[in-house]
Amino acid sequence: MVVLRKLGVKSEVGSKVKLRAGLLGVVGAWLLAAPRPARAVHDIPATVIVRMFVKPDGQRLRLLVRVPLEAMRDIQWPIRGPGYLELSRVDSLLRDAARMWIASYLEVYEGEARLSSPEIVAARVSIPSDRSFDSYEHALTLVTGPPLPANTELIWQQALLDVVLEYPITSDQSKFSIRPALAHLGLRTTTVLRFLPPGGAERAFEYVGDPGLVRLDPRWFQAAWRFVRLGFEHILSGMDHLLFVVCLAIPFRRIRPLLAIVTAFTVAHSVTLIASAAGLAPSALWFPPLVEMLIALSILYAAFENIIGARLERRWVVAFAFGLVHGFGFSFVLRESLQFAGSHLIMSLLTFNLGVELGQLFILALAIPLLNLLFRYVVSERMGTILLSALVAHTAWHWMTDRAATLRQYRLQWPALDLAFTVAVLRGLMAVLVLIGVAWALRGAVGRLMQPRQEAPASSRG
Repeated sequence: MVVLRKLGVKSEVGSKVKLRAGLLGVVGAWLLAAPRPARAVHDIPATVIVRMFVKPDGQRLRLLVRVPLEAMRDIQWPIRGPGYLELSRVDSLLRDAARMWIASYLEVYEGEARLSSPEIVAARVSIPSDRSFDSYEHALTLVTGPPLPANTELIWQQALLDVVLEYPITSDQSKFSIRPALAHLGLRTTTVLRFLPPGGAERAFEYVGDPGLVRLDPRWFQAAWRFVRLGFEHILSGMDHLLFVVCLAIPFRRIRPLLAIVTAFTVAHSVTLIASAAGLAPSALWFPPLVEMLIALSILYAAFENIIGARLERRWVVAFAFGLVHGFGFSFVLRESLQFAGSHLIMSLLTFNLGVELGQLFILALAIPLLNLLFRYVVSERMGTILLSALVAHTAWHWMTDRAATLRQYRLQWPALDLAFTVAVLRGLMAVLVLIGVAWALRGAVGRLMQPRQEAPASSRG
């Protein structure tokens, strides 16, 4: 009986082992036999460059677009040999890809009215060395011309997709806008868009990702609103600028001292912002990292001055001096966005600066009441100033060291002593004279703001 029991146990265990082995075998065979998606279908390209022409012509608006073929995902391209594109079988797929991945992500407006879906006039494949999209005429001739020979040996990941889209319009003299949401084509999508108005000069745009609504020929109030919003959003998103402004205001929370400090800071960064937009700032690669490091240094200095005891007579000078540095920082953001100003360059500069000032006032309007409540109910003013400034100084110190490490990666070279250097020196001297004049004028205005209000004579009080 014992032997039979042992044999029964062994047979039961063996059957379980065989059952598990069979299940594992079935699962493994299913995994091996299951169809795997081709790598080319689902991978997102790391870098994608889109080239686009926009040209209104009579009763139609024509868009010429060039994108890498590998950005057209979820499409199984016919392949032959070691990965060559089967050109004789791609025509219908090209139009489907253009409609699915390009046309459906473009919104085009004539005035404020959105245009209907475009007609795909032509779509073809081009080789990567083709330079036809350097001009509109060459690009149009290429895309509407004959396709590549069917026996062309072109690796599909290297191919380019060229498309012509046409929108019906009422007049080529209208104001046009476009919302190109093509960032989905790659992890980093850079678009070079060229607008060719009838009888006007070509206007070029270059941006990364989705820029939102791009007004190709904006009116002055449209450009003004765009740059007011840009300045306001930049000051709110730039933590280093915010900390500097708040740090300046912590010891001086009354209207007249704050007005003196904010005026000095505003005038200073307005000067360097305009100078940079006019091309008077250094163009060397090391200059932006230097400015970013100096911005962190300005926060650190203002925080230390709060700790040891800030004086109003010196604080406006600090605000003016470091405001010059912050103006260069603002210009780096503005430089990439001036392409959307159209013909309203000066207006865009002024309204961007206005947006920055509105953002500063908004932050101070929130910070000053909170600081007053903190110093009244939580901690004494002197102790609270020291604690807050110490926290700000700690943050600024880390920013400064990180940015200094970045700056050290650039090699500083002495400029060549030539005519260009002489002109640059003369420009610099002129800029210094302008700054001296501005500082002298500002000193008088700030001096009047710092004077205490005089009480009215008793005899005049009635």
